[in-house]
Amino acid sequence: MTVSKSAEKTAEKSSEKPADAAKGRKDSGEPQGQGSAEALQLGELSEQLGYVLKRAQLKVFENFLRCMASLQLTPAQFSVLLLVEKNPGRNQTEIASTLGILRPNFVAMLDNLESRDLCARIRSTNDRRSHILVLTDKGKAVLARAKKLVATKHEARLNDLLGQANREALIEMLSKIANEF
Repeated sequence: MTVSKSAEKTAEKSSEKPADAAKGRKDSGEPQGQGSAEALQLGELSEQLGYVLKRAQLKVFENFLRCMASLQLTPAQFSVLLLVEKNPGRNQTEIASTLGILRPNFVAMLDNLESRDLCARIRSTNDRRSHILVLTDKGKAVLARAKKLVATKHEARLNDLLGQANREALIEMLSKIANEF
């Protein structure tokens, strides 16, 4: 369960305990209708970089999933398709490692992408134990549509919110954490 800034229903209006009431509730960061108690105080948590990063990631992923609903792509699947497109002939271990996806999770994701005819695994001619990844024609078409949706809806919304200079600064700061921390 995640900590919610949402207010809990008061005991008079609900027989649920506050923790139980929060379990099924989407955390919108806003009070949940009339009768809501005062929002929870986060204290030092609101100043913890890890917490704020995770909250931001959840919001960004929610928006990404809404933008990609018609294509049924997750952020991870989109990332895999992009890397396969930009790195022809690379094997699945390299792609998974670059994205930080554990092998069992990556195999399941590839199974899903292959079942949708978006990519294919081809045995490497250099190492028969290894498989290279390629986009299918359908995968190329879906990725082209996905890139357009990301640019015009998802990234555009982030740009509108942050402004170009702040966006670039944020990418630089987050890259520094990812690469040096």
